[in-house]
Amino acid sequence: MIVALIIACEVGFWVLLALGLAARYLLKWQRTSVVLLLCEPLLEVVLFVVTAIDLRSGAEPSWTHGLAAIYIGFTVAYGHYTITWLDGHAAHRFGGAPRPPGPPRYGLARAAHEGRLWLRTVVAAAVACALLQAAIWYVGDGGDTSSLTSTQGAALRAVAIHGLIALTYAIWPKKAPVEEKQLEQRP
Repeated sequence: MIVALIIACEVGFWVLLALGLAARYLLKWQRTSVVLLLCEPLLEVVLFVVTAIDLRSGAEPSWTHGLAAIYIGFTVAYGHYTITWLDGHAAHRFGGAPRPPGPPRYGLARAAHEGRLWLRTVVAAAVACALLQAAIWYVGDGGDTSSLTSTQGAALRAVAIHGLIALTYAIWPKKAPVEEKQLEQRP
């Protein structure tokens, strides 16, 4: 049941996002767009409440409860970033705004960008680990919480792996091709 709810929340996220952006740029309904986009966090609240009820009603903690915590953590850390990114592209495509700038491609600017993304992953893992720890305490000694503990470990491993990848951009920054450097230096 939890996996189906996670899938429903993910589908709901994209449906609300599409409806919100369509209301904003195609129908020019700014307030409706804001209301639709503000409904996004309600999906995570529903997932959180249903997961807590499921655990409280005696369900054995499993990887699905851990996945729910990971999903909520990811949405907290990356949800607004994703919405802002897509809003910029929709504004360009349907609203006549200039093309949004992409992430830096070279040098220390790229390393800083990757570092900021890694910090989002740290936030996602921290939220997920906090929710998982709360679930462990919520279940108490009466249930096997090893799957929740192992999910905490997986979240921390994801932070470490993403951190190593981000660090490689700082240690070995990608250099711009010679042609691009020459174009940037011209007056």
